[in-house]
Amino acid sequence: MKSARSLVPATALVLSLGLSACGPDESSPSAANVTAGGQLGPASAPLIFDRRETLYVTGASWGPASSWNPFQPGGLANATGTIGNLYEFLFGYDPQKGELIPWLAEAGTWRDANTYELKLREGLTWSDGQPLTVADVRFTFELGRKYPALWFAPMWSYLTGITAPDDRRLVLTFKDPLYQDFASNLYNLPIVPEHLWRDRSEQEITTGANERPIGSGAYRYLSHAEDRNVWQRNDQWWGIGVFGWPAPKYLVDIRTTGNNVALGLMIRGELDLSNNFLPGVPELVRRGQIKTYSPGPPYMIPADTTVLYLNTRKGPLADSAFRRALAFAIDVPTIVNRAYGGLVVAASSGGLLPSLSRYDDHEVLMRLGYTYDPGRARQLLAAAGYRDRDGDGFVEAPDGARIALEATCPNGWTDWMAAIGVIASSAQAAGIDVRTAAPDYGAWNTALEGGTFDMTLNSAAPLSLTPWTLYSQLFNHPLRAQMQSGNFGRYDSPRIFELVDALARLPAADELGIKVATARIQTLMLTELPMIPLWYNGLWAQWRDSAWTNWPTAAAGTPKTLPTIWSGFWQLGGLQTLINLKPNQ
Repeated sequence: MKSARSLVPATALVLSLGLSACGPDESSPSAANVTAGGQLGPASAPLIFDRRETLYVTGASWGPASSWNPFQPGGLANATGTIGNLYEFLFGYDPQKGELIPWLAEAGTWRDANTYELKLREGLTWSDGQPLTVADVRFTFELGRKYPALWFAPMWSYLTGITAPDDRRLVLTFKDPLYQDFASNLYNLPIVPEHLWRDRSEQEITTGANERPIGSGAYRYLSHAEDRNVWQRNDQWWGIGVFGWPAPKYLVDIRTTGNNVALGLMIRGELDLSNNFLPGVPELVRRGQIKTYSPGPPYMIPADTTVLYLNTRKGPLADSAFRRALAFAIDVPTIVNRAYGGLVVAASSGGLLPSLSRYDDHEVLMRLGYTYDPGRARQLLAAAGYRDRDGDGFVEAPDGARIALEATCPNGWTDWMAAIGVIASSAQAAGIDVRTAAPDYGAWNTALEGGTFDMTLNSAAPLSLTPWTLYSQLFNHPLRAQMQSGNFGRYDSPRIFELVDALARLPAADELGIKVATARIQTLMLTELPMIPLWYNGLWAQWRDSAWTNWPTAAAGTPKTLPTIWSGFWQLGGLQTLINLKPNQ
């Protein structure tokens, strides 16, 4: 499954181009000088967007659009709406109700332990007018068997075949199925049109840009430029009669150079929705300048778990005793209350989101979990042989080697930059020499996937129907030269890999079995601590209702969808949010 890191509040790597031109005042139409070919158009012939029909958003992308390939994990295509509002899924998922939502599929049923039957809706079409059929679904699934580089290819280790008894049904047969993995793929695998993809090369399918994409979803690609992607509503969308009409005709996704830039655009009314982390949210809410899902702390829905990945192949971080001491040294309360101003809450040591807390083993968490306790950190260091031998205030390794570690995050991600500052200062107070660095996103991601970092922040496992989503990412295996989907610290434990795989084999309805399997994983995880869950990343969502109203909130009588354009969230309620919006004019 694709990495969740694209879900964090992302920032651009390039200088934004005249953002004020694409976020006009609240009463006038906007003009964006972007041609249909994706280049900046001549000022004398701008493409005009009626403000009453246009939603301006930001927070999904951190660089200029370069790919619309739905199979590229963590890529820019995933972050701009290619997945979800253009390419669709067999099912959606409502994380607030914990229910799969029939989408392209009308129904899906396990006929027996090794046979799953899908039934597609009637009247499905691609945006070029061609019908979407069972052949397209089978073709998409079988791409994973044909090309091992695709992220969903591992499904074919237990999926043995697909047949089509008629023009609306598919029967999938399995051997020793990984039920949890398959359930996740039902709402994460985008379906592509066979008639446009079948003649493409392996390179085009796995890494190609897929320019001028054709999907089945509610929006179509219109244009792009250095600082934006522009989507136009697909007025022939098959789903209008099922789900309703998306209110905005145009969706303009702006890329900014940092969280503070997005804040300025919001305050000036040049954006309708920001999915960036914004500083000073409580005061902005109090003044009525922005609105959030809840009117008070933590303001946001918990979206995923922020984890400090530790490179278990480097120096003292290879020692579980040192890692445990480090966990007690990190001042999470200060991160929550000062770096975030109460916008987030501390994570459970087991990492599961509150929506999945019923699966936590509280006895294990109490016995093996950690809290901020610098005295305990110093005791653990001393017991493991880490002492300050030269009097500089920092411990050395048991063999006397100097310890100097670096905590990183991408430059411009101001919330995480503040957080790694707290991580470093609190670790130093406990006697561990930790410094900070914030490289540009490209350099940070290269180090992340290549395993050349010391310790770094990343988000893990968005809202999901199973604990397996988190643990399959944290303990992603097998280990490879480039780890794109988790386990960035290269923790190598055949035992925990076995436990995660065993969890994957449990049917979603077996809640007791899932709880027992989760307890076993949490026991080993908290004994070894190869990574440290710290806080729940908020579903950063701040909006103004001057142009659009009926946003989802926690208040009674309002929609309960997710107000976000992040990758991986369109099918969790992001699109329904656009359907529920109403123009305020």
